[in-house]
Amino acid sequence: MINENFVIIGAILNIIGSSSYAWSTLKGTTQPNRISWFLWAVIPMIAFSAQLKEGVGLPALMTFMVGFGPFLIFVASLQNRKAYWKISRLDWWCGGLSILAALLWVITGTGLVAIILSILADFLAGMPTLLKAFSHPESEQPGVFRNGALSALITMLAIQHWTFAASAFSLYIFLVCATLYMLIRFKLGLKLTRLLSPSKI
Repeated sequence: MINENFVIIGAILNIIGSSSYAWSTLKGTTQPNRISWFLWAVIPMIAFSAQLKEGVGLPALMTFMVGFGPFLIFVASLQNRKAYWKISRLDWWCGGLSILAALLWVITGTGLVAIILSILADFLAGMPTLLKAFSHPESEQPGVFRNGALSALITMLAIQHWTFAASAFSLYIFLVCATLYMLIRFKLGLKLTRLLSPSKI
């Protein structure tokens, strides 16, 4: 275990990654999916409030930053029309199911249930970006996800008492950010598609 204060370093990494992504969005070199980034801004705040109710403490800072960074990116996407990524019907479905999961938390009002539902909601919100990273990695920027994974890892290492409330969201963020980073940085989706597509004679 590392000192709990290292969570602050993770939070700094998060805001650096998000600021870089927001800047590239303003320049039009990155095209964020607005459904993902809007919901990625809102949903972590549900987990953050649930963690506060459960007395998680400083590790909850990562959860807050996971929501604040996407808020900056969503706002940046509204400032540049070139930063717009066309939203599909599947994106709307994922967004709607994500909102439904978030509303179920409001109905239950239970801390642990809220964390489970917020993870589900966050994953559904991220599906459009996961699919985009798989098929169009050039429209994304890997740095924000690399820093997100590092921040989540630092947070997990800083947890003094491992409980579901303290660790679940951080573990989820680590896994999804690491996956997105690999898909974008190494274009794994495109490589897999080429590998599985029949060779031309």
